[in-house]
Amino acid sequence: MLDIELLRSFVSVVDAGGFTRAGERVHRTQSTVSQQIKRLEDSVGKPLLARDGKRATPTEEGERLLTYARRILALEQEARDVVARPVVDGVVRIGLPEDFAAYRLVELLSDYVRGRPTLRLDVRSGLSATLRASLERSELDVALVKRNIGAGASLAAWPERLQWVTSRRHPVDMTRNPVPIAVAEQGCLYRNRLIHALEAAGRTWHIAYTSPNLSGIQAAVAVGLGVTILPDLAVTPEHRIVETDGFAPIDMTEIALVVSESASPAARKVAELIADFCNSVRPSKAA
Repeated sequence: MLDIELLRSFVSVVDAGGFTRAGERVHRTQSTVSQQIKRLEDSVGKPLLARDGKRATPTEEGERLLTYARRILALEQEARDVVARPVVDGVVRIGLPEDFAAYRLVELLSDYVRGRPTLRLDVRSGLSATLRASLERSELDVALVKRNIGAGASLAAWPERLQWVTSRRHPVDMTRNPVPIAVAEQGCLYRNRLIHALEAAGRTWHIAYTSPNLSGIQAAVAVGLGVTILPDLAVTPEHRIVETDGFAPIDMTEIALVVSESASPAARKVAELIADFCNSVRPSKAA
């Protein structure tokens, strides 16, 4: 293992060009610095400095070690700074639906935390049912959840229009029976809405594709495996919105920003940031 103090003396000698000035930099005598360099050379088994009178320059092996020595010393100082830095903001645990996790909100959160070294974000993406359960267990501080309109208290809520979607290149014939569908796993609000609409219209259906991830459902629809319903934000250029005459209308849902009662001031600040973001993207998207 390389000794930090020996590396510090080695870098000082190289930067100062000699032992005397290096000793002044590290507050040690010239003889002490010389002994430290000798110990470091014995440790690596190679001569690291070439002595020429009062001058000292790195050997080829010394040049190779010098780069690593500077990095090790910089990392050591960074570790000291992090440990010494007072914890002010702490950790904010955030839950996001996938269509928002894949959207510009994640970039916004990254920019926000980058300028706040005492704040750490723990962002999780998943089904709204899972996020709500995590909130109830106090495992999240802030969450955006999909839900029925008006279903509980929230800091803010935005209506969400759902669309029937098929493939642009390989559209599914909506008159066929059974209708092939691409859906998320049990517990998904959209899945329940879709199946209810089909059954209310007296249509039969079969699950052609199931995925725990939004990206999987989007891809399955894009290649024509099945139809689905998606919010406006999740419709891609590979999709085509289809009219569904004869189907029961799909009730609008909402996306709600819910904040834990025990949320810290830092968490509430993040919640305000998310609310501002949603206000900027929802009005043009919602019906």
